[in-house]
Amino acid sequence: MARCDTEHEAPTRRDSRERERAGSRRGSERRERTRREYVKYGGALVGGGLLAGCTGDGGGESNSTPNDTESETGTTTETDSSYSVTMEPVGTVEFEDVPETWFPYTADYADMGVALGQADGLLAIGVRARFGTHLYEVLPGVSVNKDDLTELYEDGTGKEIFYELDADLHVIDPNFVVNRLEWSQDDVEEITENVGPFFGNTGFTRVYDWHDYRYYSLYEAFEKLADVFQERERYEAFTQYHDEVLADVQSHLPEEPPDVALLYPAGVPPESFYPYLVGDGTASKHWNDLQVGDALAKHGVTDAQVDGGTIDFETLLEIDPDALAVRLQGEITQEYFQREIVSHLQEHDVASELQAVQNDRVIYGGLTYQGPIIHLFQLERAARGLYPETFGDEQLFDRQRVADIVNGDL
Repeated sequence: MARCDTEHEAPTRRDSRERERAGSRRGSERRERTRREYVKYGGALVGGGLLAGCTGDGGGESNSTPNDTESETGTTTETDSSYSVTMEPVGTVEFEDVPETWFPYTADYADMGVALGQADGLLAIGVRARFGTHLYEVLPGVSVNKDDLTELYEDGTGKEIFYELDADLHVIDPNFVVNRLEWSQDDVEEITENVGPFFGNTGFTRVYDWHDYRYYSLYEAFEKLADVFQERERYEAFTQYHDEVLADVQSHLPEEPPDVALLYPAGVPPESFYPYLVGDGTASKHWNDLQVGDALAKHGVTDAQVDGGTIDFETLLEIDPDALAVRLQGEITQEYFQREIVSHLQEHDVASELQAVQNDRVIYGGLTYQGPIIHLFQLERAARGLYPETFGDEQLFDRQRVADIVNGDL
């Protein structure tokens, strides 16, 4: 499979004997505990069920089950504050208290946690460059310094770093760890037993053949994480405001939206691209919200996450999409995008013949990983790019209101 700097690439774990030995020492120190005291699975490890699918109720509609009981001795009342949350494929996870330290691998869940007011407990991220923290800079009182986050990927991702971080919660689909990071199921169970549980469902894309269990939409996954952090009010506030913004944007969409080709450049400036289908994954939420057609899917192009293939300008000219949405990771300014992408296409012998280039409909495709905050920014930028005559430079959502929700001013 061709390698590219895209969201789905999770390279093999590092082969570092020194760190493995250090991790093993730390692990042996913990093995006197049969289960981490902070959080625990409710039977999800039995019979390898952690990776095979959801245990318990199969990820039903009940997000959180409190276990509040009281026992009285004389005038003293004790309350059990434990609760449980169910999500496929991990099953039901029981929490004795709200996790204080945590980390995801992909930035969609990082953004969800920040939205829920949990930025202070965030310890790490898979790849820093793929976490759009620069977007928080315009939200009063909201910030995450990526440089303070441990980068999990360094020529691979091994178990040792999980021991070092010692987080209360790993917001990661365990099947992602096995299939993308090349861990074994025993590795997952070891970290679960000795450090803390995994809780997550890979949802940014829906092309992996190993994902044969339930998917969650962005806001369904957000709700699950809200139940873990016991932040129902913040979740509901975001849901309400998201619905308001989306309804307003969609009320201004044309009856016949354009067919868009979603691309990731194989190089900058590009001569070929990795094609991505719009699909149902959370990475495409803003495109689905804008109700665009998928030009690549209509012409039988295969998603790069399936075979790693690229398409050139000649192939694009045969398809001739109404618009090109070029996805790039990191902080991408309009000046950079114009200079490195748009101008190059305008001056290219073949690319300049595309109607999208001629009609000035080459737009920034956004980041791959988005939670509720980053999604609002991406929805706004995509709407402006596709429909400048309708949305212009207008702010499509209130930055202060989003900041208020994050900061708990509900």
